[in-house]
Amino acid sequence: MLNKKQVNYYNLIPYFIVILLLFGCAAQQPPQGGPRDVTPPKLVKAIPANKTRNFKAKEIDLEFDEFIKLTNQYQEISMSPAPEKLPEYSSNKRILKIKLRDSLQKNTTYVINFGKAIQDVNEANILKNFTYVFSTGNHIDSLSISGTVTNTLTQEKEKDVTVMLFPLKQDSLLFGKKKPSIFATTDSSGNFSLNNLREDDYRIYALKEASPNKIFDNDKELIAFLKKPIHLRSDTQNIQLNLFKQSPEKFRVSEKRFDTDGKLLLIFNKALNNPGLKVIYPTDIDRQKSVEFSKTKDTAFVYLRNMNFDSIRVAIFDNNKPIDSVSQLKTKKESFQRTLTFLYNINSNNLLKPTNDLKITASLPIDNFDNSQITLNEDSVAVAVSDYTLQKDTSNFKKLTLKYRWRQGSKYELIINEGAFTSIYGDKNKRPPSKRFQVDKLENYSTLTIKVTVPDTSKGYVVQLLNEKKDVLESNPIQRNASLVYKNLLTGKYMIRVVYDENKNGKWDSGNVHQKRQPENIWVSEKVIALRPNWEAEEAITIPKEKPTP
Repeated sequence: MLNKKQVNYYNLIPYFIVILLLFGCAAQQPPQGGPRDVTPPKLVKAIPANKTRNFKAKEIDLEFDEFIKLTNQYQEISMSPAPEKLPEYSSNKRILKIKLRDSLQKNTTYVINFGKAIQDVNEANILKNFTYVFSTGNHIDSLSISGTVTNTLTQEKEKDVTVMLFPLKQDSLLFGKKKPSIFATTDSSGNFSLNNLREDDYRIYALKEASPNKIFDNDKELIAFLKKPIHLRSDTQNIQLNLFKQSPEKFRVSEKRFDTDGKLLLIFNKALNNPGLKVIYPTDIDRQKSVEFSKTKDTAFVYLRNMNFDSIRVAIFDNNKPIDSVSQLKTKKESFQRTLTFLYNINSNNLLKPTNDLKITASLPIDNFDNSQITLNEDSVAVAVSDYTLQKDTSNFKKLTLKYRWRQGSKYELIINEGAFTSIYGDKNKRPPSKRFQVDKLENYSTLTIKVTVPDTSKGYVVQLLNEKKDVLESNPIQRNASLVYKNLLTGKYMIRVVYDENKNGKWDSGNVHQKRQPENIWVSEKVIALRPNWEAEEAITIPKEKPTP
């Protein structure tokens, strides 16, 4: 009988284990990505408990449901009333520890406001407006002030604005100098709530700043305030704060320099009404200057034919009255790089608005041009020089206007040869690429008539037409019922904004927080006007009565 070899299955066990491990690893799936965590940390435990009465502890432990970190703690965290020695704040995993380093007043409610200091470690979700409250007596202050913050110009609610409260007796000492101890941040709907307040008289402000320090110390920041103090004796609701950019009280030149092309750039801290400029040193170059002011009238560009000086001094005027003078150094041998280039009033689709002349804007002031070196082609045929006119703009030394009887459907090409234009410095242009364009179709444009009804003919109003980007396209001061006609408007959506022109100067005037002067009120119509191609639309707008300024 043939002996069969016995198989020892125990010796095969290690091989089976290896195979199972290999297949198990291969079968593993990578973790599936879920939705991003947008939930801020949540307090789960406090020792002593939040809103503890007869508080006597020296340390406070706050435990959250996830790992936390503190950011900008010295800017964001405040304690009210503020002790002379500020508490120490530290975080470790889920625990935020507060060490009180000063004695506390008797029978007093304390509020520690963390602002935006608390974030989770993984996603940096911010726990906004979190407060820890305790009282050294048997009573906790429980009054509140709530309301909304709105942007005056846009009439939209503003989020992430700091609403600040100062006791009236400390207002003049603290506002604009130190950060408040009582504050809150508006939510996504522009709402705020200040809680656990004691009976007192307060001043309230709202501040929107780029680099937050909770101190109004920059005219570029948006500020809001109430004229009258709040006498808090019970819960106060529906406080309306209107943000505005304050017009500086004193004029100054905030920036000055010579640019690489040699022009003197002057940037003002505020817009002027009717700006002017004169070179007072060296005196012999004033008549050679060319000055351009920005549309906003807060920037001056000064071009000088003679650059052979080592310093310059200019006087700045508004409404023909001198308001300031500044000096700027320059070495006589300093060299500048100038390139003469051109821009056109043609849109990104290479279309010229019907009935418009072709506007050519040079990068430098133009001294003269040679018509023989400029060619306008219509459907590949050169237009005779006598058929079009090209002339310098008398109001802007960098602009020229080309007039021609444009034809629908024709294709145009403007060719500027080298040396066709000469700048005031003697520089001549190199040949730029030819500019090809067509005249846009008339049917792509519409006419809009706005019939405006005013609430009070003794007052002034400024009616503004806005596009979808909320840029001001037209601005019309009125005092009585009027029909405003806007022609050649591109198809699209438009809105109407009205300034309650209190001083009847035809523009919106800002306010001043130090002078307790509110900005002029604004009303934005909720009606969105949609214009269709080749359409004549008519809309009735009734301006509501002006709401009292808070």
